[in-house]
Amino acid sequence: MEKGRKKILVIVLSVIMTCVSVSGCGQVTKESNEEEVESDAIQIGFSMDSFLIERWQRDRDIFVSKAQELGAEVNVQNANGEVSRQISQIEYFIEKEMDVIVIVAIDGNSLTEVVEKAKRAGIKVIAYDRLILNADVDLYISFDNKKVGTLMGEYLRKMVGEEGTIIRVNGSPSDHNVTLVTEGFEEALQGSAIRIDKTGYAENWLAEVGFDVTSEYLAEDKVPDGIMCGNDDIATQVVKALSENRLAGQVYVVGQDADVAACQRIVEGTQYMTVYKPLELLAQRAAEMAVAMAKGEMPQVSSSVNDGTYDVPYENLEPVAVTKENMDEVIIGKYHQKNEVYLNVQG
Repeated sequence: MEKGRKKILVIVLSVIMTCVSVSGCGQVTKESNEEEVESDAIQIGFSMDSFLIERWQRDRDIFVSKAQELGAEVNVQNANGEVSRQISQIEYFIEKEMDVIVIVAIDGNSLTEVVEKAKRAGIKVIAYDRLILNADVDLYISFDNKKVGTLMGEYLRKMVGEEGTIIRVNGSPSDHNVTLVTEGFEEALQGSAIRIDKTGYAENWLAEVGFDVTSEYLAEDKVPDGIMCGNDDIATQVVKALSENRLAGQVYVVGQDADVAACQRIVEGTQYMTVYKPLELLAQRAAEMAVAMAKGEMPQVSSSVNDGTYDVPYENLEPVAVTKENMDEVIIGKYHQKNEVYLNVQG
């Protein structure tokens, strides 16, 4: 049996009704024939970190829809933030002889061996949004994460000025994107007198860390000029802490992902900026590339990136800074609807 094809048992029921006389109806005869039919559909395994963050559900839906449109079948597995579970799920995909495995890595340092196992089995591997280190994946597709950090840093520098104090609540330290965002952020502040007074990390992207870090800082009778948040879920908790201290709207809070709650806060004035990463483009492009690779075609990519050991093909998409001023242009009708974003400011 060829890899990626499943044998499906099809039961064919043939019902023949015969009337044997004009005075009445005869018996019904059923014949059952069994035959094996092979499905030619491309098989894609999609291993996801978790669905706690709003955007991952959207990524999944768009990817699956596009892949199905292209004639592929997608098996989605949710690891719920557990690395051991994600490894087991990828091994399951290998056992099922998937054509392509797409991975949103929980920990970019922990999947090297299982990726190597997949590649030895002749399965193409795509690192989706998060780079898997030292694994030589066939393709890495994401946004320019360093630029995400640059956009955050540039915005805070513009609003705070050349002097001021900010705190950071970064995402998970095991996510390689966090390293890239941090690099871009710090480069954007170089040459200014802005001081990063406190830094926290949200292990496994636990958003509540944002509340704790902010609350602890405010408890020292200090108020930052700005707060950089690893994503908009963390920003939710940061704004909650500011609100409890009657400071919401007085501190420049920035995040990323353009979650609907973040867009609502921006038009309300309690968050000032988020970075929009066009998920539709990312998910659709990833699905197209996965299907092409399953057919033995290597799509053209924009660049390459070093994973610590290997230079891997890298499809690099552009993020966009979103504020109250360009919310309607960038977000409304394209990512969120106007009645959602302006829910609390209408009238």
